[in-house]
Amino acid sequence: MQRIIWNSLSPQAQAEALWRSPLTANAGLSQMVSVIIERVAQQGDAALRAMATEFDGVNLEQIQLAKADIDAACERVAPSLKRAIIAAADNIRAFHQAQRPVPVSLETCPGVLCEQKTEAIDSVGLYIPGGSAPLISTALMLAIPAAIAGCRRTVLITPPRVDDAILFAAKLCEVDEIYLSGGAQAIAALALGTDTIKPVDKIFGPGNAWVTEAKRQLSQDSRARITIDMPAGPSEVLVIADSGANPEFVAADLLSQAEHGPDSQVMLVTDCEELASSTEAALERQIAALPRAEIARQALSCSRTILVDDLSQAAEVSNQYAPEHLIVQTQNPRTLLPQLRSAGSIFLGPWTPESVGDYASGTNHVLPTYGYAASLSSLSLADFSRCFTVQELSRDGLMQIGQTVMTLAAAEQLDAHKNAVAIRLEAKQ
Repeated sequence: MQRIIWNSLSPQAQAEALWRSPLTANAGLSQMVSVIIERVAQQGDAALRAMATEFDGVNLEQIQLAKADIDAACERVAPSLKRAIIAAADNIRAFHQAQRPVPVSLETCPGVLCEQKTEAIDSVGLYIPGGSAPLISTALMLAIPAAIAGCRRTVLITPPRVDDAILFAAKLCEVDEIYLSGGAQAIAALALGTDTIKPVDKIFGPGNAWVTEAKRQLSQDSRARITIDMPAGPSEVLVIADSGANPEFVAADLLSQAEHGPDSQVMLVTDCEELASSTEAALERQIAALPRAEIARQALSCSRTILVDDLSQAAEVSNQYAPEHLIVQTQNPRTLLPQLRSAGSIFLGPWTPESVGDYASGTNHVLPTYGYAASLSSLSLADFSRCFTVQELSRDGLMQIGQTVMTLAAAEQLDAHKNAVAIRLEAKQ
């Protein structure tokens, strides 16, 4: 990790020090994803089967998994793993059930009733990546709030070589349909539909650059009627640590994100040079024992240790970076919390590794990355619903606000708006 003394940098150099990994850039990606989307739009199921062969090396006979196949996969999951999935699901369910919205009903003035109501999104598509590690936890993080919100149709799609435990998690969470397809083509199938897959209203789930670009393009495609959960980039963590932090803990937290992929980024921000040196030594000891050591080393090559004057400045640096995950390993971590404004999820204290949020504490691990945490929220129950307003006026209520409405409409030169009120006020009861 490159070491940087924050106050020795110019404002421009400070901004550059917080740039994300350059490994995410791919000038031709947009065009290649566009080609894949068009193949699915034109060929439907045939395109999904062909690309399963091309990209996954799988001869895909059935795109939709049958109930018997799902049940058989669930039987193959080890009992200890089943227990862990159920325990994690219980905590995730409890935290998301507590987020149920409260209806609003208010008379803003006599005779003018305004309400806000919430309804579940009708159909949602959940993309679960394949790759080098089965993301069982992502299935829980997406399917549980969909079920609590009351979505009428929940569709899970994942690359063809699906792990049995993902299917167990999907069944546990009462997912309605499971399809086998990965990458940009899976997102296109959810958005545009095929002979087998009916399109959905909103798409959730992380993925590589191809998946992210497909979500972006299809959310703006007039043929699709979808929204997406959030823009996403590679995983990242920023750790704020002081002289009292355990360098072994800090190193372990940095590596827990570095092992995700070579384009992941980890940042250590500290006011203690000794802690920085001890953490660097701990990183070398711990990385040697990791099966994904080479991946982690590539991520560390684009990561940084930033030395600051004090913890207030550490909070400023963190807010400017807006990390997906923010870990605070200081002697009094909660006292720093009011200064921390921009993060996807915050982990306080030495006994709160980021891993607990990934799996089992109950919070959702689908978080804004790449600096979007400055303006976007972590995934919650609200993302699986839509709010709408209702208003109802009595004649007296219209009398109360009618002149206000007509005056404003006239100022905006919208005479039909004004007349819609005036004609009612002039009418006999």
